[in-house]
Amino acid sequence: MRRSKRPISAPPDAARFPDDRSETLPVTTSEPTVSSHGRYAYSALPDRPVYDWPGGRRLAVYLALNLETFDFGSGLGAELAPGGPQPDVLNYAWRDWGNRVGAWRIRDMLDELGLPASVLVNSRIYRDCPGLIEAFRARGDEIVGHGRSNSERQGTLPEAEERALIAEATAVLTREEGKAPAGWLGPWISQSRVTPDLLAEAGYRYLLDWCHDDQPIWFATRGGGRILSVPYPQELNDIPAIVARKDGPRAFAEAIADGFDEMLDQSRRAPLVMGIALHPYIVGQPHRLRPLRQALERIAGHRDRVWLTTSGAIAAHVAKMAE
Repeated sequence: MRRSKRPISAPPDAARFPDDRSETLPVTTSEPTVSSHGRYAYSALPDRPVYDWPGGRRLAVYLALNLETFDFGSGLGAELAPGGPQPDVLNYAWRDWGNRVGAWRIRDMLDELGLPASVLVNSRIYRDCPGLIEAFRARGDEIVGHGRSNSERQGTLPEAEERALIAEATAVLTREEGKAPAGWLGPWISQSRVTPDLLAEAGYRYLLDWCHDDQPIWFATRGGGRILSVPYPQELNDIPAIVARKDGPRAFAEAIADGFDEMLDQSRRAPLVMGIALHPYIVGQPHRLRPLRQALERIAGHRDRVWLTTSGAIAAHVAKMAE
């Protein structure tokens, strides 16, 4: 693919101010103003420098596979049908099927298609589902921090308790994987005002959660630090699409295929990131897996034109450009 003649550079350092002043976005404090989060300034995509992903490609595609565990009889959890009094056996068992059956079918599909994944892991799943994360580790997939369980939200906790949650989950993943995770997605896309600060202070190099852009963007953190935000999908995400909007299996698969085709066209103008978020208890179901397989086959068929990768590899590439 022909490279643009525009200068190659990393994404903006938390973005420049719209009025072209030379300074970058001021570092945030833990108490941003009411009107702003203080993490990044406005930056229009067409005004940014153009760069390439590895191999001269312009579209990076990653699959975010959420492997989650839930408390029995309490806490949060997605619902197939309105839940009754606890213990809500109907919805608990539906979610548990995802780890016992659906995740293994998805693993096999990814093997057949030769696709990598970023596996978003609740730390308690090592205890609750022995062998599951190990199977994805054996594929060489990236393991991403995803809290302790999806029965809780971190964003509602006091700062000290949120810091402890991050530390506990990180310690488990580090022990089990032999290295600390580079990235984090909060359970239920939950962040407090200080989550990016806490993640940066805990050694994380990137966070997901935010769907505010189609390129990685640097977030300012307290103490003069920063952390990279890699775009995480909310449209091409089976929970909002299928559980919330009630899209059918083929509608969701068509959205993935159409989104890919359009993003591939758009990437001729700028480097883009396309994420697809999946949960085994939803898309692992046979009637949803078949159309999903067809959509992913379409994407895999363009591997000579796109970068099929992980969110961590995307973050590492951007960080290297910024050196």
